[in-house]
Amino acid sequence: MTYPRSQLVAEGEPGFYHVVSRCVRRAFLCGWDRVTGQSYEHRRQWIEARILELAECFSVSVYAYAVMSNHVHIVLHVDPTAVEDFSDQEVARRWLTAYPGQLKHYDNVEAAERTTLAITSNPERLAELRKRLGSLSWFMKALNEPIARRANREDNCKGKFWESRYKCQALLEEHAVLSCMAYVDLNPVRAAICDTLIESDHTTIQRRLRERKGLIGRIKPRRSIRARQLKPVAGLDADALMAMTESSYIELVQWTGEQARWDKRGKLKPIIEGKQAAPADIWQIADNPKQWLRQVQGTESLYFRAIGSAEALMAKAAELGQVWMKGVASESAIKILKEHPT
Repeated sequence: MTYPRSQLVAEGEPGFYHVVSRCVRRAFLCGWDRVTGQSYEHRRQWIEARILELAECFSVSVYAYAVMSNHVHIVLHVDPTAVEDFSDQEVARRWLTAYPGQLKHYDNVEAAERTTLAITSNPERLAELRKRLGSLSWFMKALNEPIARRANREDNCKGKFWESRYKCQALLEEHAVLSCMAYVDLNPVRAAICDTLIESDHTTIQRRLRERKGLIGRIKPRRSIRARQLKPVAGLDADALMAMTESSYIELVQWTGEQARWDKRGKLKPIIEGKQAAPADIWQIADNPKQWLRQVQGTESLYFRAIGSAEALMAKAAELGQVWMKGVASESAIKILKEHPT
């Protein structure tokens, strides 16, 4: 039985979410099609650029993304309450950046000013746009629809580009956000597209590494790169997740990617040869390294509508009017083993 997404994404309330959009029929509409021999690799850059652009328009914080050949993952925080702090002019500017309409066809300052004035002088329109700028659904619509139209124009065809609106998982706790971020950042590795993090194109982990190497233009931070906190890569600023530094997170993702079985595809090439101990920060997130690995690897297989502890999942189930939610059983099993190790 399906449930309205409005039940999962509470209107007007801040929350962390993992969203996934897949191409229709899971065709290789964004990468290299081995059947036809045609490359659509450039579309991955379209999507990445659009995500970063929209993060500066909507009331969101983007923590992780991975643009794959036939689907895209995003981990983000939506804060509808922050929109209330935007001035009327800021609301109009952000909306026209996301949806420029006829303004995108010509550079006319007077036309832009008239359009902005038309928005700011209409209280009902302003209220509606504030609501939209704090909406996850409108963020995803602003991402998916222009990409679909642009791809269809390039292919000279009509029809759906994405197979559905998007899949959404609520991330109920900070440790769930971190495990989901690691899952997303390791997507290219798991697909055996690359064997190092810096080679994982169109992902936030690559972006973080390039920023640290000075390959992406940004103002030099006042604090050392080593001590830089783990914050969003785009959008609204926020406190560091679980007070973790970016260096610690990168180290944790590297170690996680190295733990895949040798007889399975999708294993990171070790930076240092030999078996490495789990990073110290892992104990802030999970009770043991195996639990952490299970959380990361089971992001889409062990959980469905939400990710979190058994207590958090049951609370979410009660909120939705359910008596159970996928993921509770595995979380409960971990708790039992912890309490009765023998």
